[in-house]
Amino acid sequence: MSDLQIGLILLGILLILVVVMFNWWQDRRIRQKMQEHFPERDNDPLMGAQPQGPVRREPGFGSMITESGEAAADDDAEVDPGTEVVIDISFAQPVASGQLQQAVQGLARAGNKPVRIFAERDGGGHRARLRANETYVSMQLAVLLANRNGPLTDIEWSQLWSAAQGLAERFDGVIEAPEQDEVVRRAAQLDELCAGLDAQVGLILRLNETVAASEARQVLEDAGFLPYGRQLAWMSDTGVPRFTALFDGISPQELKSESVNRVDLLLDLPNSPADEQAFSRMASVGRDLARRLHAELLDDQGRPVSDGADETIDRQLFDLYRNLEHAGFEAASERTVRVFS
Repeated sequence: MSDLQIGLILLGILLILVVVMFNWWQDRRIRQKMQEHFPERDNDPLMGAQPQGPVRREPGFGSMITESGEAAADDDAEVDPGTEVVIDISFAQPVASGQLQQAVQGLARAGNKPVRIFAERDGGGHRARLRANETYVSMQLAVLLANRNGPLTDIEWSQLWSAAQGLAERFDGVIEAPEQDEVVRRAAQLDELCAGLDAQVGLILRLNETVAASEARQVLEDAGFLPYGRQLAWMSDTGVPRFTALFDGISPQELKSESVNRVDLLLDLPNSPADEQAFSRMASVGRDLARRLHAELLDDQGRPVSDGADETIDRQLFDLYRNLEHAGFEAASERTVRVFS
């Protein structure tokens, strides 16, 4: 074997050793970097071992982790495209729940229209409320298009748009939303639709003499009325008021006078459960209260209520309940209450 051949063989072996050493060095460097980012743990969760000691949970809006350690399921509440319009804000980087909560504090209304806030979790997941220890890649501001205060106005939309711009600037986000003219047009359409579906029926108990407010309240409670928020209500089996009582035209809780001259019963159709005897139930209670309070029972036009009209009015009101349902507004449902408020 010549010197040239031996030299070539030695050179080949040397090159092989250099490649092996280089690969070993590269592998060692990569492992060190991985350990810096993912340090070893005493208990490997992939092997089923359990961490020692209690797990600390940061205070916040709720837990994002179930007891099994899996991410919580999507929230049920979603944007209602038929009654709400949405401004979508996509963030350049995921935003922590604490930061987002601080940023949206006070953003509950745009003028007279309620605003609901939704968010999409980093890694997937729809949220109707923020949760501790989560980060979010986008959020949606859903504003009601119309309610009993009228349609969403251009001023109210501008207020929400300005708030959305502030959020986008704060988190380097991008805004996506429909044009203002389209929003105002949709709001006017919904308002017109709901105006034709809305209905309230009242009865008046005109007292023969002034009664102490506390006495009138006690009479109503003895008859079966129950406190419901700031109201006195005649409740249905589902826990929703069938009709409510007013003292001198306002809620008993808001009455500042110590005496009462008039008691009203109010049946708010969209906000009460559908009932084939909606009016006759209220009229029956009204007649009982008239005896207890020594009052005269009148309709909302100030005319005496005749017994024979109950069934006719029941049928008319039940037709209105069906009209609501056909239009997509089931009486007393959450969606309906949002719009007819």
